[in-house]
Amino acid sequence: MNIIVCVKQVPDTTEIKIDPEKGTLIRENVPSILNPDDANAVEAALQLKDRFMGTTVTVITMGPPQAADILRECYAMGVDRAILLTDRAFSGSDTWATANVLAAAIRKVGPADIVFTGQQAIDGDTAQVGPQTASRLGLPQVTYVMRLEVQEDGAMRIRRKLEDGYEEIAVKAPVLLTTVKELNTPRYMSIGSIMEAFEKEIERWLFDDLDIDISEVGLKASPTKVFRSFTPDPKRAGKRIEGSPKQQVTELLAELKNRKLTLGGSS
Repeated sequence: MNIIVCVKQVPDTTEIKIDPEKGTLIRENVPSILNPDDANAVEAALQLKDRFMGTTVTVITMGPPQAADILRECYAMGVDRAILLTDRAFSGSDTWATANVLAAAIRKVGPADIVFTGQQAIDGDTAQVGPQTASRLGLPQVTYVMRLEVQEDGAMRIRRKLEDGYEEIAVKAPVLLTTVKELNTPRYMSIGSIMEAFEKEIERWLFDDLDIDISEVGLKASPTKVFRSFTPDPKRAGKRIEGSPKQQVTELLAELKNRKLTLGGSS
């Protein structure tokens, strides 16, 4: 089985701040990490590698040279091959252009039985790259995978996470799957595997290494425009009502009346 996982290096969003004047993200001195949902995708691929002999797992990322750090992390987890797509021609790519680059790289790696991506990246939260890549490759896709069962013949039974429940789907390889955190818990890396990861080769592919037109990549090929980023206003603090059930109901009704509200909505 040939499995390809698309991963992304993202800024740790718990450390990000927004410039109040420019409305842009302040990325200086912000640590970068492997996108959490992508870690679940890597783990899903490695679990299949553990089950099926002869399975190879390749990870691909697009980014600056320092994105190689997360590929080392993937090596330490147990993947077989790591590819970094890095070129100034890719700079400024939105989800549409990024999917073009990833699809070209996946084609070059070779036919994949399963392509995994995370549900979404925490720095953009668009959840678009996975489905767009599947579209470029002409692959069926199943998004928000929270449970995965794979048979020897490539048949799969999948549970998709929905806002109000879940959906069961049957599909066969080849397919692209996007994963959510409920699917698994990414494995820990041992000291030995971390040391070995720094001895393994990270392939670096440039624009000229891919079969893709310059009009399909980079800022000029990206229709998405971000006009402003901002931190939403904090929500008003809630009020806790104490006392017996009768006292709580009485105080609640008084509070609603004071705010000119009713149990059926605004008055």
